[in-house]
Amino acid sequence: MKRLLSFAALALLAAWPVARAADTPFRIGYLEWSEDPRYRSERTKAEYPLLPWGRPLAGAEQAIRETAFSGSQLKLKFELDKAEAADAAGLADAVKRMVAKGTHYVIVDADGAVMADLAKRTASLPVTLFNISAQDDALRGAQCSARLLHVIPNHAMLTDALAQYLVLRRWANVLVLKGPNPADAAFAAAWARSAKRFGLKIVDTRPFKLGLDPRERELNNLQLLTGSKDYDAVFVADTDGEFARAVPYQTAKPRVVVGASGLVADAWHWSWERDGARQLNNRLLKAAGRHVTSYDWAAWMAVKSVVEAVVRAGTPDYAKSYAYLRGPDIVIDGFKGFRQGYRPWDGQLRQPILLNTGNWAIAVAPIEGFLDPVNNLDTLGFDARETACPKAQAFGSGSGGVK
Repeated sequence: MKRLLSFAALALLAAWPVARAADTPFRIGYLEWSEDPRYRSERTKAEYPLLPWGRPLAGAEQAIRETAFSGSQLKLKFELDKAEAADAAGLADAVKRMVAKGTHYVIVDADGAVMADLAKRTASLPVTLFNISAQDDALRGAQCSARLLHVIPNHAMLTDALAQYLVLRRWANVLVLKGPNPADAAFAAAWARSAKRFGLKIVDTRPFKLGLDPRERELNNLQLLTGSKDYDAVFVADTDGEFARAVPYQTAKPRVVVGASGLVADAWHWSWERDGARQLNNRLLKAAGRHVTSYDWAAWMAVKSVVEAVVRAGTPDYAKSYAYLRGPDIVIDGFKGFRQGYRPWDGQLRQPILLNTGNWAIAVAPIEGFLDPVNNLDTLGFDARETACPKAQAFGSGSGGVK
């Protein structure tokens, strides 16, 4: 009997590789902007909040490893087709090559300017791009594209989450410190919108400049920058992160710091433990060899989005899977406790936002009591009534998953 069982087990083992080999490859593109300054070693080693701590490719690769069972239902083998280029033109050429080989979903790791250029260059192709690292509000507004979906949250979603928490704590008066970069100005503008939306008051906006030049003390001295007027909190708009890390505990008044340091709003945090997140964090930690950031989670989530659409549509056909991906019935489990799907007006992934203090996620937005008539997740970021996306109707319609 034991010998019969052994022969049966051997027969199954012998048959398994054959069955896998018969599976049809379903390729998901993955593009990296090779000249991306966000991934310089001196920046990733610093591990600033809101910035990547390494390339997020490992997140996508881990998601692919988790697709074996889902793919077997349709006799598909999900694979990544990876490429990189030095500019948007090179990335667009890579997309064209992928489409020519039958790939219609491409994950892109690039900043906002390159992403917008790439979306324009590929607008006529039968392809859907997934933005996993550009948080620019403009990509969801004036620069939106009907076939560009955003997994990473935009600045408006992050600042809305912080504003809700400040309202909850009754920290109504906020001092803003704004950096010299255009991205800092955009981050500060997002905060100004959120403050107005939720009834907070900006008592002053003061520019800062990184450095120790005594001739520019009014720009680099925190005691001067945070002195005089009273306030309940300090919002730091610093997309580089180096200045912001020094602000907590050095303000002229003992006040909470939010934004780019102190209390930070983000899509994901390595300390998040609810909704099965501990297991996902452990898998991504092993894959990446470091703590997980929102960029790693977004790469993982982009792959899961494609797989969910293909499996639920029951076919690898692009038109049918895309219709499901953009329809009202899509439900993607991002291990954050809400049903997630893509907004029909700008392609942004609806999702809760984690509020963390560096080593712990202390709250989740939307904060209880902040309501929306369709989906409470739409209290974060641009809802259908305020979208500036001129192509909003091209996305189709649907609720995208209501909790």
